[in-house]
Amino acid sequence: MSQVHTSTVAVIDYGMGNLHSVAKALEHVADDHTQVIVTSDPAVIDAADRVLLPGVGAIRDCIGEMHNTGLVPSIQKAMREKPFLAICVGIQSLMSHSEENGGVDCLNHFQGNALFFGNDHKDHDGSKLKVPHMGWNQVKQSISHPLWQGIPDNARFYFVHSYYVVPSNKDDVAGTCDYGLEFCVALAHDNVFAVQFHPEKSHKDGLQLYKNFIHWDGKP
Repeated sequence: MSQVHTSTVAVIDYGMGNLHSVAKALEHVADDHTQVIVTSDPAVIDAADRVLLPGVGAIRDCIGEMHNTGLVPSIQKAMREKPFLAICVGIQSLMSHSEENGGVDCLNHFQGNALFFGNDHKDHDGSKLKVPHMGWNQVKQSISHPLWQGIPDNARFYFVHSYYVVPSNKDDVAGTCDYGLEFCVALAHDNVFAVQFHPEKSHKDGLQLYKNFIHWDGKP
């Protein structure tokens, strides 16, 4: 009897936030042949079939911890070689630069910046909007992509953020959202996909995105 290959998903633990809910959501949609590993070990990340980069908190702390833990080379290697998903502040960490914390250089996988909504952010009708952008909002799919499979256009996802990404290459935009302005909430290029929202807090459509990731071969 031939042995069935076990596929591994590495959830990168660089010391920022509780990864339990992300790992649990992945395990919930994983089949018997998929192993979810929360890890800070570069060797485990290098050996994984798929890699997920979470993110919470302030960008300076996120980038700082990635460097302090020595994980940046493994993160960059994974982004070059295998299906890679970044979520929440993870998407901002893939940009060139963020306005947060007085300005922080990020991993520069996607050229462009993370910008602050502003303390006086307004809706299209001039009414004041709360920052952070928090709660459920519709995501408009800009492209057809394997990670959107089975998720209706304009499905609602859960957000908590004060900064939003502006990529230099508009072709990399995979999804947008409206909160006083239309802004990018999903980026896709080759084997890398990144989202601003929290799939693990977004019920059925968020779980579907994780399920799609577990089965994704990294091709657009």
